[in-house]
Amino acid sequence: MPLYQAVILAIVQSLTEFLPISSTAHLVLAPWLLGWQDPGLTYDIALHLGTVVALIAYFFRDWLQLTAQAFGLRRPNHDPVLARNPHLLWRLALATLPVAFAGLVFHEHAETSWRSPLLIGAMLILVGVVIYLADRRTTGSRDLGQLRLSDALWVGAAQAAAIVPGVSRSGITIAAALFRDLDRATAARFSFLLSTPALAGAALKAWLGLEAAGGIPKTEQSAFLVGVLVSAVTGWLVIAFFLRFLRRHSLRFFVYYRVIFGIMVIALALTVRR
Repeated sequence: MPLYQAVILAIVQSLTEFLPISSTAHLVLAPWLLGWQDPGLTYDIALHLGTVVALIAYFFRDWLQLTAQAFGLRRPNHDPVLARNPHLLWRLALATLPVAFAGLVFHEHAETSWRSPLLIGAMLILVGVVIYLADRRTTGSRDLGQLRLSDALWVGAAQAAAIVPGVSRSGITIAAALFRDLDRATAARFSFLLSTPALAGAALKAWLGLEAAGGIPKTEQSAFLVGVLVSAVTGWLVIAFFLRFLRRHSLRFFVYYRVIFGIMVIALALTVRR
């Protein structure tokens, strides 16, 4: 893969993984629309590793506090909101189970037959409507200190739907959290915390499979390293921007983007053959 393609796809991954517009949709469709070869499993692993690095780096202090609270350890709390929810780590763990189950059962479909441009376009539009309804309905009256087990399981169940290309992990989980009356920034923060174990587990599984198959081919090592670094740095910046954006703005722009992009994808799928 040329390095310029590696950089472009890494930026696309970072933008679309953390913004509610579906990274899978863009990474599947970008090579299709641009006429590039599929980057392959090795590069896909690089992008997901970079995404996990960005999440862990940005929320590192949150994870330290959540872990200390869960095990009753004493340490300075950097966030008083998290301090009001000492069982949040266990709630995140339980909420991760639905997506783990969905991944085991539907992984093959998600990687093959479900990667249809028609399905992706339909999911972009459908989930866009769901986000719109959630954004209008929420009272935004609750934060992570008030998040209950039932809220976590509700959002965790929604995350399982993200295995379908075009849904968007951040989009569907933020919408689910908004339906539980979390404020927008809190919904996104919980979405990112919840996605970290799932993405880390998937990346680890894929990495072990790659190692068992002989490791990273020498011809792909440069693109792999570029993918990890660019997606990690860009991802960190996108997380920071998006959380700040949601403190003052609604999700309406992303709804419009999803619907327009979804219509374009369906139209192209019906008229263009590659």
